[in-house]
Amino acid sequence: MKVIFAGTPDFAAQALRAIAAAGFEILLVLTQPDRPKGRGMQLQASPVKQAALELGLAIAQPTSLRHEEAQALLRAQNADVMVVAAYGLILPQAVLDTPAHGCLNIHASLLPRWRGAAPIQRAIEAGDAETGVCIMQMDAGLDTGAVVSTHRYAIKNTDTATDVHDALADLGAQAIVADLQQLQQTGRLNASPQPQTGITYAQKLSKEEAKIDWNQPALIIERKIRAFNPVPGAWVEYQNQPLKIWQAEAVEQSGRAGEVLAISSDGLIVACGEGALNITELQPAGSKRMPVAAFAAGRHIEKGTPL
Repeated sequence: MKVIFAGTPDFAAQALRAIAAAGFEILLVLTQPDRPKGRGMQLQASPVKQAALELGLAIAQPTSLRHEEAQALLRAQNADVMVVAAYGLILPQAVLDTPAHGCLNIHASLLPRWRGAAPIQRAIEAGDAETGVCIMQMDAGLDTGAVVSTHRYAIKNTDTATDVHDALADLGAQAIVADLQQLQQTGRLNASPQPQTGITYAQKLSKEEAKIDWNQPALIIERKIRAFNPVPGAWVEYQNQPLKIWQAEAVEQSGRAGEVLAISSDGLIVACGEGALNITELQPAGSKRMPVAAFAAGRHIEKGTPL
């Protein structure tokens, strides 16, 4: 079976490698153009491009799929199916209709919950007990297509976005291979329309929303810290500088929201609107991530200090 693959980040690269390892013929890999990154702002290939180069696959990096040149390239492949995973470009109807069996998307949520850009982070932030991966037959809507298969993952109360991302990347890679094998064997996929109830949208993340509000309950803040680890990173303003908080847990203490209740080598306890938060790892501006003991060693922090 002949496949076109479209994706950009690590989540997609894992699926690409799995599809190749399963023996499918990958005619073309689409990925975002190289972007400047790092302190030197040098152009860097996406994880999918790096994987495609390792696999010796043909690569295209159009800035849009609305142009006739890009659409003609896709038509010329005469593909059976196109697999899409976190690609980052809109697929117009002409592209969706190009492969014989349409386009399959690997989406990191249990649709119709958390359609959109940041499903992993929003699931953790909301306190969902589980999330997962859906293989979806793409249509013109935002993650509205019929679902081919659903694969569940129980969110642990210590999971960060990185933990869930890695678990779902593995789950998604296995799922798409299984569905492609079924398509190859039977010539069809059984897809079910999404229910019209339970629809939620996972909006893009912003640095401003990652700022901690100590008036919120400790459990809400703890989930935000896990959801926004590693990007954009939950933070507070401390001594007129951003201070990122990477690891913390809710504890049963009380005090004025935002004030330090205790500090030791075990953590920095800060009162919240309800309960308190024991911070164990943070990152001052211009420094690396560090345990609380290292942070406190060079700073005068006492009980009652506002954070």
